[in-house]
Amino acid sequence: MSIRLPATLVAFALLAGCASQAPVKPASDASAPAAPVAAKSAAPGVAADDNLNAVAWSQTAIEHDLIYLQTYRDAQARLLAAMKDKSWDALPKDDRLAPVAGLKPAIVLDIDETVLDNSPYQARLIKSGGEFNEADWAAWCNEQNARALPGVVAFTQFAAKHGVEVIYISNRAKDLDQSTLANLRKAGLPVSGPQSFLGLGTFVEDCEQIGTEKGCRRQLISRKYRVLMQFGDQIGDFVTVLANNAEGREKAMKPYMEWIGTRWFVLPNPTYGAWEPSLFNNDWTAPRDERRRLKINALRFD
Repeated sequence: MSIRLPATLVAFALLAGCASQAPVKPASDASAPAAPVAAKSAAPGVAADDNLNAVAWSQTAIEHDLIYLQTYRDAQARLLAAMKDKSWDALPKDDRLAPVAGLKPAIVLDIDETVLDNSPYQARLIKSGGEFNEADWAAWCNEQNARALPGVVAFTQFAAKHGVEVIYISNRAKDLDQSTLANLRKAGLPVSGPQSFLGLGTFVEDCEQIGTEKGCRRQLISRKYRVLMQFGDQIGDFVTVLANNAEGREKAMKPYMEWIGTRWFVLPNPTYGAWEPSLFNNDWTAPRDERRRLKINALRFD
């Protein structure tokens, strides 16, 4: 999960175009609930919240939980074979600085919406009508109450039991390290020590930090570990994205498409992410209505 900084490529915000009416199911599908005859418009003066359906799905849909379970169970089934293959490495070539021979195995996970569930924070924004801000986000992190997402505790505990280092690269600010480590432990996730958390602001010698990109921190890991797998909810959790637009995102992923589901495991996040500002030229200074208009313009209607 990448950081939610409004002035960066990766930020909290709103999912465009929530459906106002459920599709009509065939009459023969007896298990399907009946669709409403007509959608009711919002009450006068009450604007629809673009993130409502996304957060509701994340919190209540069993399909959400099943995707996480499926992903982490599949990764666990593949982990030991990856560890036995001494040439196996899940870091992109630009981030691999040291030869993998003789290095300790590790897995690298993003934290937010990959390991920990922050949907209550998103729900609070919906209820208040607000948008992401650093103070409220830090307060939520300091509560240390985010729950582990389905399947991740069993998987990471399995990895640690078999001698695989569990490392978390997050765009949570470095000064949230103690709260974050405490939350991880509280949720049942393995934490070998403070070095397990590489937050935004981690100093990496001889590497120039590009915004909130995680490349420098992946390079730091590459000096000590052979990375068996990476996990995240955004492509920036796996590889550096130089241009956050449709073409740039596709270009960043193209060399590694065969790694999806074997070395890289991508998890769903419809509530926020770099995908969203890519729809409005990454301009968080634009008025909220203008950002929404540009997101609607990005939709396909045929």
